[in-house]
Amino acid sequence: MAVDLYEEIVRLRREGRKAALATIVSVRGSIPSFATAKMLVRDDGSIAGTIGGGCVEAEVWQAAREVIEQERPRTLTFNLNQNPKYDTGLVCGGTLEVFVEPVLPPGVLYVFGAGHVARSLYEVAHTAGFEVVVVDDRESYANRERFPLAKEIYAEEFESAMARLDPNENSYLVIVTRGHRDDMRVLRWAVNTRARYVGMIGSRRKVIAVYRELENEGTGREKLERVHAPVGLDIGAITPEEIAIAIAAELIAIRRHAEGNVAHKRWLQGETAAPLASRE
Repeated sequence: MAVDLYEEIVRLRREGRKAALATIVSVRGSIPSFATAKMLVRDDGSIAGTIGGGCVEAEVWQAAREVIEQERPRTLTFNLNQNPKYDTGLVCGGTLEVFVEPVLPPGVLYVFGAGHVARSLYEVAHTAGFEVVVVDDRESYANRERFPLAKEIYAEEFESAMARLDPNENSYLVIVTRGHRDDMRVLRWAVNTRARYVGMIGSRRKVIAVYRELENEGTGREKLERVHAPVGLDIGAITPEEIAIAIAAELIAIRRHAEGNVAHKRWLQGETAAPLASRE
């Protein structure tokens, strides 16, 4: 039975899987398919649909695998008249362009803390397309009235919530609790997850103190090196709203593979970083 590609895309995204969709967008002359033909390449290499088979499809499949890995679209051009490797006896000759775009699950942002910064971050991140999960041990803060569109809300002790969470490679963790002790408890757990991004709010002095204490407990330095702390791009943010924008900008840079524009704030590498403002 033929697979409905659009339904399959919805299913893959719901399951947190990646894919790439190849579409013939331009045709000149005769080709072994038709304009707008589509082929979906899943993250396991399996395909649904076709753009005509043969060497063209094989090359598009390989390009789709790279698009899935790099999460960036590509346009491929094939001149079937001039390249003998495309001569299968079925082609009269022509030129076609194939657009290959990534199909990605939505990024899930886990916000630990539900104060002023967290609420502003929830709003801007949701607008930017992230699904937001809020975790805080205060039910008066972590509730639907304050976070009406959150994917999930955990109003319970952090350890209890973290035991039920399983962040994956599409997850982003931001730690903005109301105190350093809670920040450290969450960070201790966060650096051992598969999350794509881990960020923690606080001054450089606070970050150094937390890192040292975790290292003394046995947390490996290589795990701490992946943490973005102080969290967010250094734009001179002061208010909770400004801090939220700075954090969201960093999340988007990571999501869009623009890491070269992100100032990684890792004291372990001897870099300097300006502190962000207060958390609540």
